[in-house]
Amino acid sequence: MFGLLACAPELEAEPAMTEAEALDPVTCAACHPDQYDQWQGSMHAYSSYDPVFIALNAAGQRATDGALGTFCIDCHAPMASKLGLSGDGLDLDTLPASMRGISCTYCHTVDGVGDLYNNGLGHADDLVQRGGFSDPVPTAAHASAYSPLHDRAELVSSDLCGSCHDVVVPSGMQLERSWVEWNSTQYATATSGLQQTCGNCHMDGYEGRAAISDGAPLRRVHDHSFPAVDTALIEFPGREEQAEMIQDRLDPTVLSELLVCASENGVEMRLRLENVAAGHSWPSGAAQHRRGWVEIAAYQGETLLFEAGNTAEGEAVLANETDDLWWFGDRIFDGDGIETHAAWDAVSYESKLLPGLDQDGDNHVTRTWYLGEQVPTRAEAIVHMRALDVDFLQWLVDQGDLDPSYLSAVPTWDLAASEAMWSDIIGRCPE
Repeated sequence: MFGLLACAPELEAEPAMTEAEALDPVTCAACHPDQYDQWQGSMHAYSSYDPVFIALNAAGQRATDGALGTFCIDCHAPMASKLGLSGDGLDLDTLPASMRGISCTYCHTVDGVGDLYNNGLGHADDLVQRGGFSDPVPTAAHASAYSPLHDRAELVSSDLCGSCHDVVVPSGMQLERSWVEWNSTQYATATSGLQQTCGNCHMDGYEGRAAISDGAPLRRVHDHSFPAVDTALIEFPGREEQAEMIQDRLDPTVLSELLVCASENGVEMRLRLENVAAGHSWPSGAAQHRRGWVEIAAYQGETLLFEAGNTAEGEAVLANETDDLWWFGDRIFDGDGIETHAAWDAVSYESKLLPGLDQDGDNHVTRTWYLGEQVPTRAEAIVHMRALDVDFLQWLVDQGDLDPSYLSAVPTWDLAASEAMWSDIIGRCPE
């Protein structure tokens, strides 16, 4: 199909790429092999192959007697939804691969943003491929145009991302709020040294060529792997590379400072955390299913005096919740105030997230544990994270929508910069 296309600088009167070809990412690979290779291992390519998404959509369609409609696939299989090829996402496995996932043309034909949630994107029907270069090299394959929505140097580019990464459920409750969180930080201001868009963090820049066509210059291009916190749970292209990129991004996200000191209340163990490398709250996105938590312990010699957050693999973080557990994430509740995993029933939420850098430059959060008269000689702490916790996955298994093998498929990440050690003579606690 795409062998007939010419990646040449001379723009023909009628671009050679047909609509059918433009809708297939494999076509794009002919001239943009690097970008295609990056994309095909991304969560954008994976979005409707994910067994957890498939299970959750099936549960939602059954629970609502189909009233959920295209709610899930509007973001997870947007081209299939836009073209009316699926009304509920239960038949995605019957569609061609070009209609699954978030494709090249789906993003690069966006010409406007309406609602900043639930995929409020507007699309041009001209097949002009929009991007972040003000001087695109002409090609016989398609027409090209500059768009600030695709230029990561422009604050408005975050609106394109936020349109799908913020979600409002049928009750009107804001379920996922990554754009809203980012917009409240200093990164959302046009201030030199502070401005950071979604693309600045999730699309690394490097020296390369946007296409392999003759005349394509060496310039600053951007990686289309889009790493964040989710990784493929099935065999998928670039799975190991994606996991490495996720670890690289998580490692510096949270900084910590650990102090053991004496006060009028006895011995205290204080841990200060700071979200320094996420441009929004942490964890973000589907925080109702995500869990971050602190594992902390104090010792006298080799004797364990205190511990919290020692969660085993295969155990939900909140399975044995105590007052000493410091965790991060959301909980959602139905109209009766009962906690639920069913987003379509949710009407309210409780949020425990590490905030992003606010307008006052403050995002430190401190937690104190009281050890009484016990005097440790050393203490240590680290922050862990799961993109999907076990209790949510078990709920899908119990309903018969998810294979039990996936209960152990979601990794637990350790955040390197959050690792803190204390070993000193105990002094007075600072005021």
